[in-house]
Amino acid sequence: MLTNEMFWCAIDNLASAHNISCSRLAQISGLNITSLNKSKRCTVGGKPHWISVGSLVKIMNATNTSWVDFAQYFPRARNYNI
Repeated sequence: MLTNEMFWCAIDNLASAHNISCSRLAQISGLNITSLNKSKRCTVGGKPHWISVGSLVKIMNATNTSWVDFAQYFPRARNYNI
């Protein structure tokens, strides 16, 4: 099962692989510069904020990353219920 945490980790790993910050990744993707900040990954009430498919597509287009390539950035199974 994929989790919210795993998606955000994959985005962090993608940014790192391109030697850029998440803020820069958001900017080159045409997103609000703060949209990928760690503070935006949960609501004020602590509910996980899931990134939209549209935002993922923008990120992947900006980095020339396919869905198959993006899957490589997910964390390896550790303490997940997979």
